[in-house]
Order: sequence, then structure tokens, then C-alpha cells
Amino acid sequence: MAESIISDGTAIPNDNGRRNTEPEMEKKWWNKILDIEEAKHQLMFSLPMIFTNLFYYLITLVSVMLVGHLGDLQLAGATLANSWFSVTGIAVMVGLSGALETLCGQGFGAKEYHKLGIYLQSSCIISFIFSIIISIIWFYTEPILVLLHQSQDIARTAALYMKFLIPGLFAYSILQNLLRFLQTQSVVIPLVILSAIPALVHGGIAYGFVQWTSLNFKGGPVATSISLWISMIMLGSYVMYAKKFENTWRGFSMQSFYYLFPNMKLALTSAVMVCLEHWAFEVLVFLAGLMPDSQITTSLIAICANTEFIAYMITYGLSAAASTRISNELGAGHPERAKHAMRVTLKLSVVLGFCFALMIVFGHDIWIRMFSSSPTIKHKFASISPFLATSILLDSVQGVLSGVVRGCGWQHLVVYVNLATFYLIGLPISCLLGFKTNLEYKGLWIGLICGLACQTGTLLLLTRYAKWTKLNLSGDKGKDQPVVVLTTECMPIETAPLDAV
Repeated sequence: MAESIISDGTAIPNDNGRRNTEPEMEKKWWNKILDIEEAKHQLMFSLPMIFTNLFYYLITLVSVMLVGHLGDLQLAGATLANSWFSVTGIAVMVGLSGALETLCGQGFGAKEYHKLGIYLQSSCIISFIFSIIISIIWFYTEPILVLLHQSQDIARTAALYMKFLIPGLFAYSILQNLLRFLQTQSVVIPLVILSAIPALVHGGIAYGFVQWTSLNFKGGPVATSISLWISMIMLGSYVMYAKKFENTWRGFSMQSFYYLFPNMKLALTSAVMVCLEHWAFEVLVFLAGLMPDSQITTSLIAICANTEFIAYMITYGLSAAASTRISNELGAGHPERAKHAMRVTLKLSVVLGFCFALMIVFGHDIWIRMFSSSPTIKHKFASISPFLATSILLDSVQGVLSGVVRGCGWQHLVVYVNLATFYLIGLPISCLLGFKTNLEYKGLWIGLICGLACQTGTLLLLTRYAKWTKLNLSGDKGKDQPVVVLTTECMPIETAPLDAV
């Protein structure tokens, strides 16, 4: 007698005694494509991180927009200063804080809760040291920008803006570490609220300082610094006084100095990994300025770079989800679960990247109007939009893979990957196609696509053939575990332990 299934999903046994229900069959079918529960969990994690990053990004952007209404020189100076802040400040501090995605993430997964606060303090000390170094560099912004062939007036205006951003740099460095500390514990909903409040307040502060006080142009960076300090104090107070962190934050401890050097090595490789990729886009804008029609070409490549950055900000939520899920699972000793989480995130990133690509291809006329009304730029952007869509799709995938790298603690390996793919492959191809062929600006972007494709392919191979292991976070040199073990069917190849990184 054949098995029959009634409407509520229960099953009557067939002649072979097997029992299958309709919901179970559906679950098996869907899981072959995408683990819905895991995807839902990651999306619920990603969305708050996207809004959090957006709100903090608006703090710097609003100041530039308000100052830009004072005149063309002020707009040019503030825009250049914001780019300089992004290259030398944001990229470095985000990179340095990446060490906590490995340390705190795996420590939380291993239930070594008391160490998370110590890692946080150690990372804050490192970020503070680098903030001092970067501040000294910022005092010499004008001669550096002039050396990079920027206009004397614009360089002087940008230098003035940067000097008043220095206090904000110290707040931003601590803020990034606090974000990673909370992110690795999957505390993301409060971050939206704690980032939205200072972003909203900042609009009023910046407008008041720029329009209603004698600070005028200087009011923009002053307001940014104040708002960043408000953000950092709010987030720090939440960590110190919320009961949910009583196990992971146990007050200030001298033990943080004990972990300073091991944390420093991981933080430096993480920072270099991020900066090498970030700076490649800036080099591309600089190369565009060396072309015959430099004004149009520079604007076009800058618009493409900004579009890529905005798309990356959205997909960064998935990158953070991948980093947290993988570091937690590795810390708990579940490498297969970590790999499963990565596969789900990669599928989501492809879907999201593909959506962005379609928006650029079919909506490029609408998008370019937000940046320029020039018919020439509109026409050229239409011709480069398919290449931009391709790079956005690749960047969304590699962004997730970079999150996997941070979760596993493989930053030192990816430093070499990024150096080779961008600076030995991507940018040389950009120079060759951009200056030696009639592709011009399209040639520059095709070179970048080649670098991104090589980077993405290499990271896929790394995650495929690497043995996923938990880092030894105890600091015991006698019991170091390897950072990564590359395996083939014939022979294992073991890299150096964490001490040797």
C-alpha cells in the first residue's frame, strides 16, 4: 500500500516503513541551494551593521557638504581633506581594529570571556599609539599634498581642515575597537541606536558651527571631532556599564600590556591588508589625473571609486557577519560549521553584488545625475558602467572572503595576496591599457578588475585548501598552534605559528 500524506504534513508509512513529511522534503530541497536559517541569521546581523557604518560615515560627509557651500575653494579643500582622512586615518584604524575580529571572535567562541576586555584594551593602546604617529603626519599635510602635485591654495585649505580633525582621529580609533568588540559578540541592534543619535546630533552641531559662529570653515572639522567623541563616549559607556558585558568587560587591567606585542603583530598585518586594497583605488584616481583630459577623467574615476565604496559599505555587513560567525565557530572548535557559514555568506554576497551590478547597468543615467550634470561625464560613465558593475560584483565576493580571513586570523597571508594582485598585476595592467592603448579611462578600470579577479580567485583557493584551526590566544609559546595549514592530497605545508607572524 502506498504512503499517503494528509494536509497537516503528517505521513502514513508506506510498504517499506519509511516516513517522509512534506515539510522535511521541502527543507531538503531548499537546503541544497541555501540554508535559509543560516541566511536569515546572517542577514539579521548584517542589516544593523550596514546602518551603523552608514551613520558613522554621515558624520564626516555632512561636514564636508556644509563646508562646501561656503565656496569652491572650501569645497575642494574639504573634499581633498576628507580623502586624506580616509586614506591615512579610516583605512589604518579600521585595519588595526581587524585584529579584534580574530582575537575577540575566537575568544568568545571558546568561552574565554574574560579575555575579550583585555584584548580590547590592548588594541586601544595600539590604536592610540598610531593615532599619535598619524597626527604628526597630518601636521605636515600641506607640504605632502603639494609634493603630490596638488594646488597650493587647495593644499593649504585641506591642511587647515585636517588639523581640526586630529582630536576626532583619537576618538575614531577607540570607536572602531569598541565596534569590533561588540560585533564579535553579535551585539548589533544597540549599535544602530548608538550610531544614529550622534549622526542626528551632528547635523545640528555642524550647521551651527559653520553658519552661526566665527569658526566658519573650521566649524566643519571641529563638529566632526566633537561628534566622534560623543559616539565613542556613548559606546564606551554602554560597554562599561551594561550588565550583559559583565563577563567580557571586567574593568581596566594591566594584563592588556602582556598581550600588546602579539596583538600588535596581528593588528599590523590586518592594517596593511586593508590599506593595500584601499590605496589601490586612490592610486587609480591619481593615474587618471595624469591623462590628457585630466579634469574629466579624474572626476569620472573618482565617481566610480565612490560608487564602489558605497556598494562595499552595504556588502560590508555580510563581511562582518562572515567574520563573526567563522571566528565564533572556530573558537568553539567547529570548523565545519564555520565553512558552512562561509558558503552561505558567499551565496548572499553574489546575489547582493549581482543586484548592485544590475542597478548600475540599467540605472547609470539616474545614478550619475547625483554626481554631475556634465553631458561628457554622463556619456563616459555610461560606457564604463559595465566594467564598474563587474568590479562591484567581484568586490562583494572578495569582501566576504576578507571577512573570512579576519575571522580565521590569516591576515599575514593576505598581505602578500593584496600586494601581488593589486600592485604587481592590477595597477601595471591599468597603466599599460590606460596610457598605451586607446582604452584610456576604461583601461584603468579594466586593470583594477584584473587585480580584483586575481585577488578573489586567490582567496577562494586559500579558503578551499586551508585547514581551518583556532589560533592559540593564550600567549603560551610552548603550545602555539599554526595560523594556517595548507593541505593537498600529497603533502601538508605548514606556515609559521602566531609568534613568527
